[in-house]
Amino acid sequence: MPKYSIVVPFHNEEENVTTLYDRVKLVMEQIGEPFEMVFVDDGSRDRTYRLLEEIAAVDSRVLVIKLRRNFGQTSALAAGFDHAQGDMLLAMDGDLQHDPEEIPNFFARLEEGYDVVSGWRTNRGDNLLFRRVPSLCANWMMARLSGVDIHDFGTTFKAYRREVIHNIPLYGEMHRFIPALASWYGASICEIPISNPPREHGQSHYGISRTFRVFFDLLTIRFLLRYMTRPLHFFGSIGAMGILSGSFLAVWLLALKVITGQHVMSEHGPLFVMASVFLLGGIQMLGIGLLGELQVRHFHTAAHRAPYAVDRILRLRSSEESLLQ
Repeated sequence: MPKYSIVVPFHNEEENVTTLYDRVKLVMEQIGEPFEMVFVDDGSRDRTYRLLEEIAAVDSRVLVIKLRRNFGQTSALAAGFDHAQGDMLLAMDGDLQHDPEEIPNFFARLEEGYDVVSGWRTNRGDNLLFRRVPSLCANWMMARLSGVDIHDFGTTFKAYRREVIHNIPLYGEMHRFIPALASWYGASICEIPISNPPREHGQSHYGISRTFRVFFDLLTIRFLLRYMTRPLHFFGSIGAMGILSGSFLAVWLLALKVITGQHVMSEHGPLFVMASVFLLGGIQMLGIGLLGELQVRHFHTAAHRAPYAVDRILRLRSSEESLLQ
């Protein structure tokens, strides 16, 4: 069984696949511990899978997972984590903007006892307006909302203990928020500086539209961290406020009708409508809270549904495994 697993998602990275494999292999062989490389092809339309297939045909330490279509980076990482066998897992991008020579630094911190080691791009060479400023804002908000004091949530370059990452359901764009979700489980987290070399080949898959999606995900994370095990407390609080407000207005209008004989609809029509809206809205919020808790827990936790579909898996059996069978 391998001690370390390197998980790398690829999407149209034919110019970087072979170079990344050679560099990761060289670094891991120098460490001197059993390891595997889990390469996930996330619906590439170029020669990425062909090259991964050739690599898997000559190296039994390489596991290639081909997804049926492009499910996104989070789902590709989830596929890699699910099939990785190492006790310590490291995730990195396949575009060579993560330096494989820094991998031993991550595993060294895991060996010290940390559960999650996150990379920190201290000197970024990205576009100032469209990448660095939105990233700084998002990271600052994420640190405040989650209570996890790290500087860079967005990078994929992170290392995890197996038992920690397997407790975190990944879907949507949640891979960037793994440290925040891991903190909910009591994981110990540290951060190490990493380099951020510019992309030499291929095109970046990141754009300003992803930045906007990150801000929406921040709201989701805030909700998950506070109400992951009690979502009804959130919706129930709003529902209770609506029901109490509507009930108060309804009782007051009823008292006016009984005591003074006023025509409520003609003289207090807006208040009557508000009372009705508050009551119905409060009841609906309670119902949404119950249904939301049942659906989310069933789909992402109880059912253990994977957010991806695997087309095929390749691994060359080593000579020792062949002799045992």
